[in-house]
Amino acid sequence: MITAPLAHELFPYESDQLMVGGHSLRFVDVGSGEGTLLCVHGNPTWSFYWRRVIERFSPTHRVVAVDHLGCGRSDKPDRGQFDYSLAAHGANLQSLIDHLDLRQITLLAHDWGGAIGLFSVLNRLDRLDRIILLNTGAFPPPFVPWRIAACRIPVLGPLATRGLNLFARAATRMAMSRQELSEDAARGLLAPYDSWANRVAIDAFVRDIPMSRRHPTYRTLQEIESRLPQLAGYPSLLIWGMQDWCFRPECLRRFQSMWPAAESVEIGDAGHYVMEDAPQETLAAIGSFLKNSVVSNAVASSDSAARELPASASTTPAVSQPGSG
Repeated sequence: MITAPLAHELFPYESDQLMVGGHSLRFVDVGSGEGTLLCVHGNPTWSFYWRRVIERFSPTHRVVAVDHLGCGRSDKPDRGQFDYSLAAHGANLQSLIDHLDLRQITLLAHDWGGAIGLFSVLNRLDRLDRIILLNTGAFPPPFVPWRIAACRIPVLGPLATRGLNLFARAATRMAMSRQELSEDAARGLLAPYDSWANRVAIDAFVRDIPMSRRHPTYRTLQEIESRLPQLAGYPSLLIWGMQDWCFRPECLRRFQSMWPAAESVEIGDAGHYVMEDAPQETLAAIGSFLKNSVVSNAVASSDSAARELPASASTTPAVSQPGSG
């Protein structure tokens, strides 16, 4: 899946596993120190996206980077064996938090990882310290770019995303703005997605974007959004590549309106893969935030169960069929 030279040179981190629903959920768990950086990727990336974070911060922090089911080194069950929905991925992440007994969590999330990560920590507020978001959303999408909507076309969409791997391949170019993605980074990001079967999650993530209120994930996102103001008291950092055509600056403004005290770093010439496009600025902003942000023990409720997401979001909704919603 990942060539030995690439694994050694760019991602020399062994993964552990947690069995969820009979499937292996893989994760990297390295470092020690006060607090945990919980790194949550989106689509079509995997824990490889966080390699610079692991290298930079594992000497001073515990860094846990998950591979969602269907992604990275995790199992890739077909859609009949696993419900590839936001709620299902969020439930898996909650299981990982509990399994590892993670505390003093700083959530670090990108793309779909923002919604998945916030879904999970909203149900584990007593374990949360801080939030760092990179080009993401956690609300019903205010717009769906045509380049993504096209991937949902029946028959043609799966042929493009799973057959030709066009979604992931295009991301290595279209998610960058300041510079081109290096050849090694592109190979690393694409490495787990080398066959039709191994691209099941790429297609499923696209199909989980709610195009209408009828889609089950629309309600999940509404429920997450309704609770985002509860997080306004947590130290938060929003890092945004302002040339992102998917999670555009409107998404950043939405978070800022709900978290008025959040720190923001706007990188004017960076794209969606902000960690790849502007690594120095991104890592510097994270380091400064971790060093200077003051965590108040008062922000976390001792009774997090009283503030969990409604049962409709905590349970796994039915899988939407291709072309639905």
